[in-house]
Amino acid sequence: MPGLPLMSESTIQIALVLPDLLGTYGDFGNAVVLEKRMKWRGVKAEIVPINYGQPVPDSCDIYVVGGGEDTAQTLAVKHLREHPGLQRAVTKNAVVLGVCAGIQIFGESFTRADNVTHPGMGLIDSSSHAGGSRAIGEVVAEPINGLFAGPLIGFENHQGRTTLGPAARPLANVKVGTGNDGSVEGAVQGRIVCTYLHGPVLPRNPALADMLIEWATGTKVAPIDLPAVAAMRAERVRAAS
Repeated sequence: MPGLPLMSESTIQIALVLPDLLGTYGDFGNAVVLEKRMKWRGVKAEIVPINYGQPVPDSCDIYVVGGGEDTAQTLAVKHLREHPGLQRAVTKNAVVLGVCAGIQIFGESFTRADNVTHPGMGLIDSSSHAGGSRAIGEVVAEPINGLFAGPLIGFENHQGRTTLGPAARPLANVKVGTGNDGSVEGAVQGRIVCTYLHGPVLPRNPALADMLIEWATGTKVAPIDLPAVAAMRAERVRAAS
């Protein structure tokens, strides 16, 4: 596989958190992409599924959380409060990717479509509420401050609208679509990255996947040349524009 190999004797553990609750649109594929892109570079990696009712270990290197509807979000927060391994891992600089429901439950609070406000996990400085209309369709956004090579692309299907506080910064500026609020998409705080985008998001944005890998391994990686992915990205941008 083209690209500079990393090579490593240690195994990077990728926690796939509550895929039985938060697995909308195949978001488990984000964990698969991280595993494959590390193995292609000679890094040992394994996916650790954590289902509802199971303890959440604090020893994993990367945590991946997918999307889900209101009831699933509420159950997820309950579970993660009762099993606070993810929160402990964040204090130890673990890398976290939260998709759709993730950006809402990781915040300070989220208000569901029934107008009931629930406390979030307080991992990012944000709050979310149900918008007046559902945001559905392709998104094209430009990563802020060259965080990774863009554009950021993906598919959104959510009613939530998210407001960031001063401790969090947006992941990207929206060019096409809605994202958080029609202006910005996602959130970054410390080593936590959140986005509303499915697709799943990492197969569609390999540069974002590699950024998370660099954070987890502490090593700069070279791009991997996959012409089919480049062609898919170009086609999706053209279709959305």
